[in-house]
Amino acid sequence: MNKVLEMPAGGLTITVVDSHTGGEPTRVVVDGFPTLRGVTLAERRAELATDHRRLATAVVDEPRGNEPMVGALLTAPVDERCVTGVIFFDRGMVLGMCGHGMIGLVETLRRLGRVGAGDHLIETPVGVVPVRLNADGLVSLDNVVSRRVEHDLAIEVPTLGRVTGDIAYGGNVFFLVTAPAVDLDQPRAELLRIADEVLRAVHDAGFADVDHVELFGPPTFPGASSRNFVLCPSGTYDRSPCGTGTSAKVATLAAAGRLAEDEPWVQESITGSTFTVTYRWHDRESGSIVPTVSGTATVTGRAELFIAAEEYR
Repeated sequence: MNKVLEMPAGGLTITVVDSHTGGEPTRVVVDGFPTLRGVTLAERRAELATDHRRLATAVVDEPRGNEPMVGALLTAPVDERCVTGVIFFDRGMVLGMCGHGMIGLVETLRRLGRVGAGDHLIETPVGVVPVRLNADGLVSLDNVVSRRVEHDLAIEVPTLGRVTGDIAYGGNVFFLVTAPAVDLDQPRAELLRIADEVLRAVHDAGFADVDHVELFGPPTFPGASSRNFVLCPSGTYDRSPCGTGTSAKVATLAAAGRLAEDEPWVQESITGSTFTVTYRWHDRESGSIVPTVSGTATVTGRAELFIAAEEYR
């Protein structure tokens, strides 16, 4: 006879559903996590980052998770129009928004029977995100208002010398390297080292709010516009093309007059997966846009995580 596994007294049993979006994993927390007390999602995000940081890390990091895994904590929406609220996090920090995670979340909600094909609203700490689930499984999301913040910023990086790039916001803050060209066919450990050096130099230059670095190269996927390598706050790289990073990229292209409204930009990841992004102007004068990111996700499993009291208290 099979015996039901039970968590020892004082611990937590947390139910999760796992998926991947273009190779990047998302773990949706559906039950068992302590209820956050904040009134707004921004307050709950701050609470998660302070009072429950160890528990959040235990959910996504080894031995239960892995380096690139992003968690998505379901929470009651404040805006009653929304089907749910969500707070994204990884092993390094609590995030404002996560493009691949949102696509994974929508597919997970579909598999749980909570949404069907059509338009829905999901609340995040940085705003309400409209999403569309197509009958074929394609998910499109209108990301938060994105914009270029700094243009042609020059910094000195120890092993690269003078590096120029743009700082842009797409739900998270990115430094997008424009020169020199970086060979993306190098070992990924070397790309991580390069991107980390760039991030340190950006911080040393006074831009402490930058939490991602994006490198670019020629695409290998037919029809793709560009290939990228994205350094995440957790110290690993994004296996997907990065929804917030591609939103930031498109914001820089729009500001430079290099991409028209509704013109598709196909971003290829370092692993070969793709997102398609278009945009509409939010405020042409200030250069802010609303990007629409499209991609697919695959649910890979459901699990109960046992987390002992000493791991999170």
